[in-house]
Amino acid sequence: MRTVTAYVSALDLFSIGIGPSSSHTVGPMRAARVFAEDLRATGRLGEVQRIRCSLFGSLGSTGLGHGTPDAVLAGLTGLCPETCDPNEVRGAWSGLTAGATLTLLGGHSIAISAQDVRFEPRTRLPGHPNALTLTAWAGDSAAPGAVPVLEETFFSIGGGFIRRGAERSSVQTSVVQPLPYDSSAELLALCDAHNLAICEVARRNEEAIHGALALNAGLDAIWEAMHTCVEAGLTGTGVLPGGLKVKRRAAAVRMRLEEYDGQPLRDRDTSTEWLHAFALAVNEENAAGGRVVTAPTNGAAGIIPAVGHYYLRFVPGADAAGIRRYLLTAVAIGSLVKANASISGAEGGCQAEVGAACAMASGALCAVLGGTPRQVENAAEIAMEHHLGLTCDPVGGLVQVPCIERNAIASSTAVSAARLALHGDGTHLVSLDTVIETMRQTGLDMMTKYKETSEGGLAVNVIEC
Repeated sequence: MRTVTAYVSALDLFSIGIGPSSSHTVGPMRAARVFAEDLRATGRLGEVQRIRCSLFGSLGSTGLGHGTPDAVLAGLTGLCPETCDPNEVRGAWSGLTAGATLTLLGGHSIAISAQDVRFEPRTRLPGHPNALTLTAWAGDSAAPGAVPVLEETFFSIGGGFIRRGAERSSVQTSVVQPLPYDSSAELLALCDAHNLAICEVARRNEEAIHGALALNAGLDAIWEAMHTCVEAGLTGTGVLPGGLKVKRRAAAVRMRLEEYDGQPLRDRDTSTEWLHAFALAVNEENAAGGRVVTAPTNGAAGIIPAVGHYYLRFVPGADAAGIRRYLLTAVAIGSLVKANASISGAEGGCQAEVGAACAMASGALCAVLGGTPRQVENAAEIAMEHHLGLTCDPVGGLVQVPCIERNAIASSTAVSAARLALHGDGTHLVSLDTVIETMRQTGLDMMTKYKETSEGGLAVNVIEC
C-alpha cells in the first residue's frame, strides 16, 4: 500500500460552508482563521494593534463581489464556514464604520478599517492566481524597517482548500489507504482486480481514514445539507444581492411544476424541468450567501445536489443507500480532476468548476443506475469533454450571471451523458484521463481575463444596469 495522492475524502471535497464562492469566500475565511490561530500560538497576540490583508490576482479582481473581505474579517474572529451563521459574515467588512474594532480569535481586540483590506488584482503571486497575504503589526502602522509580528501568505486553490505559501500540497491526510490510485486507468484496474464498483473503492479508502460509522454519518450530513439548501432555494424569493438585480426564479418554477404535476392528464415529462429547478435553487442560495455544500466548488454547487434529487424523485428504487453510493462515486471522480488538473475557476476557467461537477454527477448517476465501472468512467468523460474551454467570466464579479443558469444546463448534460454511457459497454475512444489532461492544458492556454477576473467575455459585454 502507498499513501494516496489522488484520492480526496468525501468529507473534505464536499464541505459544508457558505456562499457565494468556495475559492473567494470559504478559502479566505479558512486562511484568516489559520492566521489568527498561528498568531495566538506566537504568544504575542496582545501586542497586535493592526492586521492588514492584501488580495492578489483573482481575489483582488473579483473579491469584492464574492465577499472576500467580509470572509477574511470573519475568519480572523474565529468563525468557520462549516458552522458560522452566514449573517455573521455579511457586512463584517462592508459594514465597518469609523472607529470600528475587531475581536480576534483569542479575545484580543484591535482597530479595523476598510482600508486594512487591499485589492491588488494586477499582482499575481507564483503558485496560484488566488493569493492573500495577512500581516499583523505591533504598531498602528508599519514604520520604516519595522518587523511584523507575523506575516503569512496563503493560496485559495479551489473548493475551499487552502495552501500556505511554502507548502506544495493541500492534502488533508497522510493515512495509508488500501486502494490508492492516481488515474482513472488505475482506478478501473483496481475495480477489475478486486471485483469492486468505483464507490466501493472509494468506501474502502474512506473507511481507512474515518471508519465506517463516521463515514456514513458524514455522507448523510452532507446530503442533508444539500437537501436543505435545495428546499431553501425552492422557497426563496426576491432579488439577489450585488447590484445586478437578478430575480430568484426557482420558487416560481417549483410552483408552476407542482401545479402542472397535479393535473390528472398531464401530457409531458417534467423531470428535466425539476432538475433545472433543483440546480437553480442551490445556486440562488449560494449567490445570496446562504448555507451551501461545496461540490466541488460553490460556483458549481448546484449540479451534484440537483442530479441527486433527480435520482431520488424520478428513479424507481432510489434510496438513501443509493445516495451514499452516488456521493462516493462522485468524489472518486472529483479526486482525479483535483489531483491531475484543477477545480479552480481562477486557474482553469469554468471548465474546472462546472465541468468537474458535471463529470462527477454524471459518473455518479450512471453508477446508481446500474452502470459498470467502465460505463461510469465513460459518463464522466463525456460530461467533461463537452465543457472543455468553458470560461469563467462572471458579470460584475458576482456568482450569478452566467453561473446560476450554467449549473442548470450542466445538470441536464450530466443526466444525458450518464444515459448515453449506459447505452454502450464502456468502450470509448477518449479516456477520462485524456480529457482531464486536456482540461489542464486548456486551462494553461486560456487567457487570464477568462479565468474569474471579470475582465473578459460576458463580464465586459453585459451592460450592468
